[in-house]
Amino acid sequence: MILALVAYPGVYHLLTTTQFPAPLGWLPEFAVAVLPRVDSMVAVLYFALFAMSFDFISGYTGYLTFGHAAFYGTGAYAVILIANGKVPLLPAGTPFMVSLLLAAVLAGLLAVVIGLVSFRLSGVYFAMITLGFAQVLYVFVRGWDYVASNPRDGPAVGSTHPEGFEIGIPFVDQLNLAIGTFSGDTVTLLGHELGTYTVSFYMVGLVALVSYFAMQRVIHSPFGRVMIAIRENEERAAAIGYDTFRYKLGAFVISGFFGGVAGALYAGFSRSVTPESTFYFLTTGDALLASIIGGFGTLAGPLYGHLFDHSIREFLSNTGQGGGLLPFLRETLPEGVLSAELLGGLTVEGFIGAALNGHASLYVGIVFVLFVLYVPSGLVGTLRSYLGDPVAERLPAKLWGER
Repeated sequence: MILALVAYPGVYHLLTTTQFPAPLGWLPEFAVAVLPRVDSMVAVLYFALFAMSFDFISGYTGYLTFGHAAFYGTGAYAVILIANGKVPLLPAGTPFMVSLLLAAVLAGLLAVVIGLVSFRLSGVYFAMITLGFAQVLYVFVRGWDYVASNPRDGPAVGSTHPEGFEIGIPFVDQLNLAIGTFSGDTVTLLGHELGTYTVSFYMVGLVALVSYFAMQRVIHSPFGRVMIAIRENEERAAAIGYDTFRYKLGAFVISGFFGGVAGALYAGFSRSVTPESTFYFLTTGDALLASIIGGFGTLAGPLYGHLFDHSIREFLSNTGQGGGLLPFLRETLPEGVLSAELLGGLTVEGFIGAALNGHASLYVGIVFVLFVLYVPSGLVGTLRSYLGDPVAERLPAKLWGER
């Protein structure tokens, strides 16, 4: 299921540029309206990695953390500070992959500090103390003049690092590609030029995929089995001899490490960060939303949960910049229908604009409530219940018939 995203840029390009025959002439416009743009998918990938790291600790040990944004922000800020030469012993020209690894390690060390205190508690008390740690860091970076001249707006990559951050093997130029909105690399492949967003999609996706497989390997190891045992019955796990505190702390450190990787990818792509987009508690809230929609304790679920969430927001938010339901309806409905009056001089076009424009969060909230009530296992969790594990093997069999 994860690997299926690899083909997304090609599918999006095919559907939005191909001239289909008359019966399917509506397909390109419909694809543009429904499918997220490739540049949006880059953001989906790095934030989905953060949501997966959140699910690693909350979904597999049962300890819900509201302060996971602390690790995302640590990874993001560390990359920017290293690029600006503000970290001792690390020059501004430090390769991005080295900065990413150091940022992740720093996030993991922060997880050790927070976990040593937080895991003395459980339940809602654990959730609230982790939230407290994250809020302390949020307030701290908003007033720390060392990170930026205006710390409330956050730091950005300075003139010392004008080129894009490169993902690949450090110090081997031929095995590196730059990511970024404007400073990324372009590549010509089989006669087709891959733009900066497409290259960024694949390179960020590569790191996210490796991180996903690493977390999956931990989950399917004896260590991961103890994590699940803690979630199901911590008292019984302790009674048979497991030091549950150490296992919980270890899982927390691993989740913090990969949360730092996600934050580093965000900083590497956007080249600037803010306290609100990293350390703020609503960042963790978005990861929680993705986990609930995708399915707690599935690891891959938060990826599809965030993709679902992001797709709805993009589908309902665009007001004419290409894509989205509102421009699609304006382009496809006849002029007579759009200008028709409904009530009190309100036209169909005015009603569509008033009902859709700027109200994406409202509809996402409604979808969230419906998922909690009727799909409590999430997208991937429900699919697993229907197909049985592993989904990657059973889904093709269901679609194309048993073999």
